[in-house]
Amino acid sequence: MDDLTQLRAVEIGEYIVENKTTVRVAAKVFGISKSTVHMDVTDKLEKINPSLFRQVRCVLDENKAQRHIRGGIATREKYRKNR
Repeated sequence: MDDLTQLRAVEIGEYIVENKTTVRVAAKVFGISKSTVHMDVTDKLEKINPSLFRQVRCVLDENKAQRHIRGGIATREKYRKNR
């Protein structure tokens, strides 16, 4: 793993923890794919910085637990706008 990849993984991890954001939002901010962000903050970050990895994992687990709620809200808003 090269230095740029390690640096990117740490930067993305710090961004996710500081902003409590999703993988999708982080991907847009950094201009890379969601799968790259996910791979960086799960596989690579665990080896580079285990403590940051645990913090990121908590944020991602919280997002996963809430996604059905956010999806329902988005669907409700979609149909409210169409009336």
